[in-house]
Amino acid sequence: MQSAISTQVFLPHRLHPGLLDALRHGGAGVIEIFAARHHFDYADRSQVREIAQWFRDTGTGATLHQPLTTETTWSRHAGPNVNLIAPEKTHRIEAMDEIKRAIESAELIPISACVLHLGMSNDVWSDQALEHSLTAIEHLKAFAAPLGVRLLLENLRNEITTPEKLLAILRIGHFDSVGVCLDVGHAHVKGQDLAAMLELLSPRIGEVHVHDNNGMRDDHLWPASGTERGSATLNGTIDWAKTYRLLASLPVPGVLEIKHDHAGSTEDVTRTAVEVFSHQRRLLEYREPTNQEVEERERQELLERQ
Repeated sequence: MQSAISTQVFLPHRLHPGLLDALRHGGAGVIEIFAARHHFDYADRSQVREIAQWFRDTGTGATLHQPLTTETTWSRHAGPNVNLIAPEKTHRIEAMDEIKRAIESAELIPISACVLHLGMSNDVWSDQALEHSLTAIEHLKAFAAPLGVRLLLENLRNEITTPEKLLAILRIGHFDSVGVCLDVGHAHVKGQDLAAMLELLSPRIGEVHVHDNNGMRDDHLWPASGTERGSATLNGTIDWAKTYRLLASLPVPGVLEIKHDHAGSTEDVTRTAVEVFSHQRRLLEYREPTNQEVEERERQELLERQ
């Protein structure tokens, strides 16, 4: 799994090279750009060129998260209003157009993938939801493919994006080139078994969202465990030793998707990212000793006591 982080951690601020430098210095080899007009204004060609120049100069990888709102100013109270499977056709068209505007930034920025949301929290599965999902994916895939952008469907906290339903959508639509963004935090809130999800989805996974929570709220905390928890980390309950072992074989970006409320200063973000990536590497590299290794260690200990 590749070290990566989302600019969501700086969401209230206009994205600029200084913030990207902070994430890169924190250890990220890939950065997911969170598309929001007040943060990364994909309709502002001057900002797109500025961000594109930074990615070209540093050689850092880039992915994109679809916009969730059309608001152009920051407000923590603004809810998502970009819904690809909204009941109203006009809302669905507006959502597709807004996401296309964001994907268009790949003309300049080397964006390899775009994470999509199908529906809102607590939306239920229905024939209509399936139909709208198929239409949206087909339309956006046709737009994104010439730009070299792969679409990734994220598992949310709704019935439409369970592992089984995501695979059904991809199979029915014959979307062989469309993948999945596996969100570990969302799976934890839903009480889903990560090993089972990986068994179903692993051939399709193109990105992983990594963040912690207490299993009740989608808090997007820094991931850590035990004594490794930093001051920026609250009370998450994900077993990261087990989780990282399950994710170790995935050759995809493992994006730290941290809510801005837990960011602190720019320096705090860099420092915490360094700590989290370091902890992540130790857990990813750890493996259980073989029986032969255990026996040899016990033999050595016995010899030393004699």
